[in-house]
Amino acid sequence: MAQTATRSKPSTRSTAKRRSSGVRGSNRGRFTGESPELLQDYFREMTLIRRFEERAAQGYTQAKIGGYCHLNLGEEATVVGLMRALRKTDLLFTNYREHGYAIAKGIEPGRVMAELYGRTTGTSKGWGGSMHMFDVESGLLGGYGIVGGQIPLATGAALAIDYRSGDQVVMCQMGDGTTNIGAFHEALNIAALWNLPVVFVVVNNQLGMGTTVDKSSAEPELFKRAAAYKMPGERVDGNDVLAVRDAATRLVEQARNGGGPALLECVSERLKGHSVVDPAKYRSEESVAKAKAADPVLAFRAQLIEAGVLDEDSAAEIERQAQAEADAAVAFADDSPHPDPSTLFDYTYATPVANDSRRLPADPVF
Repeated sequence: MAQTATRSKPSTRSTAKRRSSGVRGSNRGRFTGESPELLQDYFREMTLIRRFEERAAQGYTQAKIGGYCHLNLGEEATVVGLMRALRKTDLLFTNYREHGYAIAKGIEPGRVMAELYGRTTGTSKGWGGSMHMFDVESGLLGGYGIVGGQIPLATGAALAIDYRSGDQVVMCQMGDGTTNIGAFHEALNIAALWNLPVVFVVVNNQLGMGTTVDKSSAEPELFKRAAAYKMPGERVDGNDVLAVRDAATRLVEQARNGGGPALLECVSERLKGHSVVDPAKYRSEESVAKAKAADPVLAFRAQLIEAGVLDEDSAAEIERQAQAEADAAVAFADDSPHPDPSTLFDYTYATPVANDSRRLPADPVF
């Protein structure tokens, strides 16, 4: 049941010339049937994520962000395409590379940046940091630092939805390296057995930290693993926001309508190292050049201009606004208070537990 997904090419009959009513140029057929305003919105969100992550990297080098910090640079098309396939009520579980997902799921950039800065106005009140975004209202249920830690939980959430006869769908995002851990196989197996409404998404940036997929996976075409569980498996170009959106939407709605789980592999490029502190010296010059040439934000910008959806001035204005919004998120985080140490244990348990320990590291045992 595994297959490679490619975006079907619609008719190219449209002859609309004006940016307000249609698209033109060699990309006309690619964008036929797409609202120019929606395409502009995709570019706006991709650009915002790019500028936000650039400011996050800067904040980390300024020691304003602690712990680990993993960026979505180069994965913006995948992030936006996936999130546009979800309803607001659908649930999202991610790995630790989740800043862009948080923004695209509807969380204000200021709250995301505040969490990176460890401030009380952040999504986890400053106690989670970069790897542990969490916001019930938007449906983002983590941000998980443990590789694959989100997969069993996402599967359990899908079971809860099924048990309650709900119409929500769970999307569980992960990196390519996660597909080699036991929880991946256990979760896909039980999700298939119980026909759960969950779509597992592998963002294959072709590097598990510093190890290529070819050297870590006996079957490097990761979507084919779906066949072992008799669920649909598709591979899509992660640099194509429309292809990602279309494939994800099809699988999400299939799951919503009782069609069961699916596995979607989005092949993308990582523009920087595994984390902010990773210089990525293990990458060849050819690999770095290939990733830069595939930059999804710049490519989409050029395609929209060629098609007449944007011109240089309107594209530059969107970029200016995105920079301003990222800068405002930093200012909001800078101005927000740090959490009081006395609140460290406030969220250890969802409900009060008798005799729970609130001893700080320097406190005496007895």
